[in-house]
Amino acid sequence: MALGNPFQDSLRFERRVPPCAIVIFGANGDLTRRKLMPALYSLASERRLPPGFALIGTSRTPLSDEQFREKMRAALAQFPSDAPLDEEIWKAFANTLFYVAGDTDDAELYRRIGGKLEEVERRFETGGNVLFYLSLQPSQYETAAAGIGAAGLAHGSGWRRLVIEKPFGHDLASARELNEALGRVFPESGVYRIDHYLGKETVQNIFAFRFANGIFEPIWNRRYISQVQITAAESIGVEGRGAYYQEAGALRDMIQNHLLQVLSTIGMEPPAVYEANAVRDERAKLLRSVRIMQPEEVAIHAVPGQYGGARIGGAEVPGFRQEPGVQADSQTVTYAAVTLFVENWRWAGVPFYLRTGKRLPRQVTDIAIHFNAAPHAPFSGDGSNGSAIEPDLLIIRIQPEEGLSLRFVSKQPGAGMRLRPVSMDFDYGASFGAREPSAYETLLLDAMLGDSTLYIRQDAVEASWAIVEPVLQSWAGQRFEFPNYAAGTWGPQAADEMLARHGHAWRNP
Repeated sequence: MALGNPFQDSLRFERRVPPCAIVIFGANGDLTRRKLMPALYSLASERRLPPGFALIGTSRTPLSDEQFREKMRAALAQFPSDAPLDEEIWKAFANTLFYVAGDTDDAELYRRIGGKLEEVERRFETGGNVLFYLSLQPSQYETAAAGIGAAGLAHGSGWRRLVIEKPFGHDLASARELNEALGRVFPESGVYRIDHYLGKETVQNIFAFRFANGIFEPIWNRRYISQVQITAAESIGVEGRGAYYQEAGALRDMIQNHLLQVLSTIGMEPPAVYEANAVRDERAKLLRSVRIMQPEEVAIHAVPGQYGGARIGGAEVPGFRQEPGVQADSQTVTYAAVTLFVENWRWAGVPFYLRTGKRLPRQVTDIAIHFNAAPHAPFSGDGSNGSAIEPDLLIIRIQPEEGLSLRFVSKQPGAGMRLRPVSMDFDYGASFGAREPSAYETLLLDAMLGDSTLYIRQDAVEASWAIVEPVLQSWAGQRFEFPNYAAGTWGPQAADEMLARHGHAWRNP
């Protein structure tokens, strides 16, 4: 009999997680240490893991169970979760951690994993439920899935699910090939494509903000909104990942997945119910409605960039081509901006501007909803300094501080009708006074529960690749005069010109 698990308090949470085992491929890697282990420990400390729980880590490095536990404890010390490290909780959690060494190309590894799964099922009563998490290089996804299938681990007495990290392919063709390979082992309902942006509280709150408030949804369309800007800015460079980033670039690394998922959430139609397939149907439908650029339109609606060296804060910052592992004449884009149009009744004619970049002035991800100006302003003054009245603006902050800000015009105190913009702010931490779960906590919990609402379905993956493919193909055939923006600035001048063609300008957070 399995003993009661001190990780779970069934009275505190409505959703009861079923007993299960998690198998993490690449358990000795960076993602496991930085994200997965802190998230799982936080869930353990808040008693959200099931009574029957076990975790099996696997990678090529030979380790005993005890050595693996020591490495995971060191990871929590280096990358602490929001939950303070408690010795009693850690001891109970560590007793559920096991390790199996081996290479993903070796069939013997999967037989050993199968044996360990049988052992933990007997010991912890995990019910035969298994979540396979591929924290691997994308090139190893097909190999690992095939190994799981060949060893008979994709089926058992309980459910079997597979979680994979982005990128889901390198382009549209490879995304389809990957899906076919995974589909030979797991049904689509058993494949969980994780995008941690969808697990962020603010992105989830877009659903509540739009569909639970009668004052916003009626104006969420082209009649009231003039433009939407989605920005994901990073102040850091490639941080020692130059060799990897040289193969990916900003368009693949951020826009194809993270920012297009944010766009689909902002622009989707209301689902009939808040249920996985209904929500994912609407997100995929929105992405299929995005107009695909023609080759001759790419130069007008897409801007590439690469940062050069600069002096910031008294220190010399290297350009991308001076980063370790980067070729001296690299054509990789570290900045990408695109203008997209959604061809449906709600959004026809409204430009969606997406941009992302390395070495920008600050670390920030937000969505700026620009409303149309009032049709007639009966004030002789306009703004307080004689300038035009600024249209209303809604800002949804995803990071670093999650919250909302609504900017509107108000009269200044004193005689006369002098106007100025003011803001009404909502901050998650201050409003709820509770810790926000990390994106990985939310998504891991959902995967164990079988809730795929915040995971990406294959049709959405293909629609996203179809949107960026013309840009990727066009840029691959060009040679750019890089670098074209200095580290610490907001990107190339061409990105400003792209918006100016529509009479718009970037809002720099």
